[in-house]
Amino acid sequence: MQYVHLGRSGVKVSRLCLGTMNFGPQTSEADSFTIMDRALELGINFFDTANVYGWKLGEGWTEQIIGRWFAQGGRREKVVLATKVFGRMGDWPNQSRLSALHIKRACEASLRRLQTDCIDLYQMHHVDRDSPWDEIWQAMEQLVREGKILYVGSSNFAGWHLAQAQETAQSRHFLGLVSEQSLYNLTERMVELEVLPACEAYGIGVIPWSPLARGLLAGALEPATSGRRASEDVKADLAKLRPQLEAYERLCKDLGEQPADVALSWLLHQETVTSPIIGPRTMAQLNGAIHALGLTLGRDTLAQLDKIFPGPGGPAPEAYAW
Repeated sequence: MQYVHLGRSGVKVSRLCLGTMNFGPQTSEADSFTIMDRALELGINFFDTANVYGWKLGEGWTEQIIGRWFAQGGRREKVVLATKVFGRMGDWPNQSRLSALHIKRACEASLRRLQTDCIDLYQMHHVDRDSPWDEIWQAMEQLVREGKILYVGSSNFAGWHLAQAQETAQSRHFLGLVSEQSLYNLTERMVELEVLPACEAYGIGVIPWSPLARGLLAGALEPATSGRRASEDVKADLAKLRPQLEAYERLCKDLGEQPADVALSWLLHQETVTSPIIGPRTMAQLNGAIHALGLTLGRDTLAQLDKIFPGPGGPAPEAYAW
């Protein structure tokens, strides 16, 4: 396994991050335990979850599964644990978003479900335009002082949100953000305009979510009767992207590689990317993802991928101005 620093922090994380969103709704607890055990065997030390995963309001179903896995012993100290705050955890007014009140209560609830005394990376799941940055950072600073969290990350932020967050953190002499979790894959490259340049400038590691575009980049031309590729919205995207996906899968066939492995490898070739999040539902999907770590894409292949799935043209403003 390869390891890199998480942004400008001193902590090292595996080049693949184990996403746990399927644990509970799609993957049984027993199978989830087996997948997490196998991830450790493979050297994956970076696990990502969120308090809303499991999609049962207020229950934190997925966090509970991870907590029971930790409780078996010998696991927690091996894992860089990331979870998130923002989503609705109840019907009362202060049970969502990024007020200091909700951040404190949500963190303590996650700690109980995860059966741990500290969250290594506490991520804001979305920007909250109604909560001032001084309030947010005051809450995060207090959690750090209490030893309940170590690092802070963001998710789904725009470039200017990252700049606002970091400038305010710096004025408070606080480390601020060490990571940003963004939608990023061959079919979704908008973050190359401003998010990635902001991350590079501020030393923020990029953790792409949906690296396979909900399965579109994992051999979607093969008919699917189950999983995300069988959903109606993915079928609609497949219809729109069919010419590109046909060209993509031809290229993968010429390379002798699986489409999912090429998509993951492409992300690993992007300089600002720390660890793409893989969200296996099965052991076979986890084992398959490891192959991408050793896959090197040449310049010609990268150029062909850019031609099939053109990005926005580079960073802003050069992408749209002289």
